[in-house]
Amino acid sequence: MPNQECATKRIPVCPSTWESAYELRKPGQTFDAVIKEMVTKEKRRQLFEDADRKMREGHFVGFKE
Repeated sequence: MPNQECATKRIPVCPSTWESAYELRKPGQTFDAVIKEMVTKEKRRQLFEDADRKMREGHFVGFKE
């Protein structure tokens, strides 16, 4: 990661949260990569959850064949 993109930030977390994040790391993976992956997965989960809710509420209209 280029230095101009990287900033050192301190994010206080409890020991159990740090341990959980540490366990998600793949060998050689940075915590930046772990967090990026978590954010990507959460955004995808939210997208599917929102789409599912809209389908249940009838906001989608089917295609005419």
